[in-house]
Amino acid sequence: MAKLFLTFLFCTTSAIAKCQDLEPRVYANLPTGTNAVALVYGYSTGNVLTDPSKPIAGAKLHAHNIGLGYIRTFGLFKKLARVQIALPYSNLVGKATINGKDTGAARSGFGDTRIRFGINFSGSPALKPADFRRYEQKTIAGVSIVFSVPTGLYHKDKLINLGSNRWAIKPEFGISHHFKHLYAEAYGGVWFYTDNNAFLTNKVQKQEPVFSFQAHLCYYFKNGMWIGVNGNWFNGGKTFVDNSPYGDLQDNWRMGGTFSTPIAKQHSLKLQFHVGAFTSTGYDYNVVSLGYQYIFFSKKK
Repeated sequence: MAKLFLTFLFCTTSAIAKCQDLEPRVYANLPTGTNAVALVYGYSTGNVLTDPSKPIAGAKLHAHNIGLGYIRTFGLFKKLARVQIALPYSNLVGKATINGKDTGAARSGFGDTRIRFGINFSGSPALKPADFRRYEQKTIAGVSIVFSVPTGLYHKDKLINLGSNRWAIKPEFGISHHFKHLYAEAYGGVWFYTDNNAFLTNKVQKQEPVFSFQAHLCYYFKNGMWIGVNGNWFNGGKTFVDNSPYGDLQDNWRMGGTFSTPIAKQHSLKLQFHVGAFTSTGYDYNVVSLGYQYIFFSKKK
């Protein structure tokens, strides 16, 4: 079990659409005092949307994303807790059909910052690295709260932006279980959004909550390498502009795969892709990403 924690890496390219994360091992157990820095490159093509409340018919966009992330684990009430920060930078180009007219778009800049705080309240004691080597994970349950901070580039007179100009918060519950070589995990949550009072210059954009659920199944090899299959479902999110209906996420499903391998002590690489399995409002796009991660431990006092 000790090798497994060296392969966790978190998503930093998910700012394109907040409700569509596909990231395994969010609720796995780790030693306290673990720090990780990740650098991720992702490429997205298709009907890529920077805001999940803005369905755009006929959008054909290409986005190059670079994400920088940091995670730290610590003990809280003798349980494992973690805080995670991710900041994306994107270059997006393409065209879309808006109000019956073809229009081009090109945007470069930072996206919205993502902050996650979580605690595993069952099956996941706070263990130092020396004690963690003897730990065998079974079933873990935990909760998280995720914040989307509106730090991204936003032009109030444009429909396509890298930032959303509003806050979002998602409470989430997750459960995971480790078998001999398999690791299974599932978690669900609800995104809540504040209003955007500068939508298309001076309009007010409101969005109802978005329900999301994802599940992962990973297989681990003896050398610490692992592969996984990932699935995501999200529903809801009806949007209003100046109290008039504007859009609805309805039913959307995404599927993907993950491959991770250690390349040296405390260093690992991860390749991930996901595609739209079913979409009702134009979320038909593909994503592939490659991430590098370095893990280090806080010095003992």
